[in-house]
Amino acid sequence: MRPHRTHFLGLIGAIFALALIPVNAQANHCSNASAAGNWAYTYTGTIFTPNGALPLASVGHYSQDTAGNVTGSQNRSVAGNSRFEDISGTVTVNTDCTATGTIDVLVNGQLQRTAVLAIVYDSNGNHARMIFQSLTLPSNVNVPVVITLDANRSTTKD
Repeated sequence: MRPHRTHFLGLIGAIFALALIPVNAQANHCSNASAAGNWAYTYTGTIFTPNGALPLASVGHYSQDTAGNVTGSQNRSVAGNSRFEDISGTVTVNTDCTATGTIDVLVNGQLQRTAVLAIVYDSNGNHARMIFQSLTLPSNVNVPVVITLDANRSTTKD
């Protein structure tokens, strides 16, 4: 019976040693540099106004450089009214593949609104999921929204 106990204690020791090894080395591979590139996206959601909820959707593309600077454009529809818009801003990527983005939306060079996004990169950094944390007008009015965004790394150049 002694050999079984020795094997059991050896197994427990091996399990304990494995527990000390980092579980996922890939979890710490994201950075502004790894997220740099060309991206295409869609978003959908709802804007809540004093007159009621309005559905919205958008398709767009952006380029992100290694410093986290973002530039691009989108075609957005709110309650069926479509508009072409430019976007610019910054993204700060954390090593755990979460990020925060602050994006300005402009029409003819005029600031329309600023969105703050919570971001998670997955699929080896080739896909991003986002949710709007806030949407603020130039007058500092916060607009209540529920908007989610889905982005994929693109092979086309902006």
